Amino acid sequence: MNGETEPTTGASPATSGAALSGESLDRVAAARERFAAGADDVHGVRPEILVSWYRCREEYEVSPHLQRAPAAAEGTSHSIEHDVVFAELGGLAAGAARQFDGVDGLVAVSDCDGRVLAAWGSRRVLDLAADSNLAPWSTWSERASGTNGMGTALETRRPVLVRGPEHWCRGFHSWMCAGVAVRDVVTREPLATLDISCWETPLSDAVLPWLRAAAATTEAKLRQRARHTGALLAAALADTREAPGTPLAVVDTVGKVVLANTAAAVLLGTPADAAAFAPSDRWMPQVPAVLELTRRATVRARQDPGWSGSTLLYVPFLDQPLPVAVRPVLDGSQVIGALLVFGSRGTGDPELQDAPDTGSPGPRPLPTRVVALREDRWVLLDPREIRYAETDHDNVWLVTDQGRLLAAVRGLDRLEHELAGRGFLRVHRRFLVNLGRVREIEQGFKGALFLATSTRGHEIVPVARRHAPRVRQALGL
Repeated sequence: MNGETEPTTGASPATSGAALSGESLDRVAAARERFAAGADDVHGVRPEILVSWYRCREEYEVSPHLQRAPAAAEGTSHSIEHDVVFAELGGLAAGAARQFDGVDGLVAVSDCDGRVLAAWGSRRVLDLAADSNLAPWSTWSERASGTNGMGTALETRRPVLVRGPEHWCRGFHSWMCAGVAVRDVVTREPLATLDISCWETPLSDAVLPWLRAAAATTEAKLRQRARHTGALLAAALADTREAPGTPLAVVDTVGKVVLANTAAAVLLGTPADAAAFAPSDRWMPQVPAVLELTRRATVRARQDPGWSGSTLLYVPFLDQPLPVAVRPVLDGSQVIGALLVFGSRGTGDPELQDAPDTGSPGPRPLPTRVVALREDRWVLLDPREIRYAETDHDNVWLVTDQGRLLAAVRGLDRLEHELAGRGFLRVHRRFLVNLGRVREIEQGFKGALFLATSTRGHEIVPVARRHAPRVRQALGL
């Protein structure tokens, strides 16, 4: 890797793929066997590999004895940004063999779920890869196939090299692979990966720089796309015919604000429309419910491009719910965002709630009180008094400004539904947190997050890994 020495967790120095000796591989293999058997103190393993092993063993529970990658399940629905990436990476992958003289390898492209979409290589390597199911419509996410070039690249922010026994699964130890994830330039979520793999052969030192450049080139095209969609969303706001002073904002498909007029900017806590507007800029709204609202609206609009809807949205600045109409913005047939009209109930689909549409005339009012029990007395709580809720089987305990109380409602799912739109977010299967009461954020081992809702005592809420991206978005991290 450009001659740089990589750090390790022990005394044995790690080297590039080209220089890694058989003795070094033997040490890694021995460390992996100890780690798979339950040991935590292993040496001679690069940190990014050891962290991946932790994920595979502790979180994903992948069998270290796996011999073949599993077949792919149905993947995440994708947008035009994915199409741009797949087309660009496909062209790069098809021509990769010309970049590395003398390397008989396989080049693969996978989507954001680790599903292999296409693979290129010599017939010999493709046949060997078929034995491991390193082929289209197999799944190489870490969750499915352990530490590997594609799956581990989806988990990290830079190109990753995985050599022989550094693979978590024993069946893949004959492969040397390197991968990089291409990420959305706005959300930084992975869209796809590009991977180069060789059978029992060290990879060229030129592979990682080439992967890094390939990702940068592809993300540059996505940045152009972001500028294009930003300009279209701004035009949609400018073309809106509403009464003067109506709060208006346009958001992208994940709920980040592209542009807002002065009235809406006050409600959302974002900059107002100004001469400094840049189409590729995005702003995190200070109304957490906007993110979930936009996600639901995007799903509805992709199913029915003519859809529009409305709901009540809790606005912390006003300390009350406010009607908001949602109108999707399209570029051809692609949903690129939505126009939010505050103070309007709209004329389309009347609901944007988790519950199925029951034909009710309007949105469900947001609760003004949460009922809890202290000994033999009922306690009526303002939702803002609740710092977080924790479930113990069907019992839900509320940690509040009035102490720890038992909620009247049974089940955390029901409480989450009741508090939808009030700034609460599910961060773990056992915890629901009031984001407005988060005071500190701790980062732990393997990228773990912990939320502190009070600085006076040890009041820490763990964030499950699958909820971490939404928590980071909601808190503007």
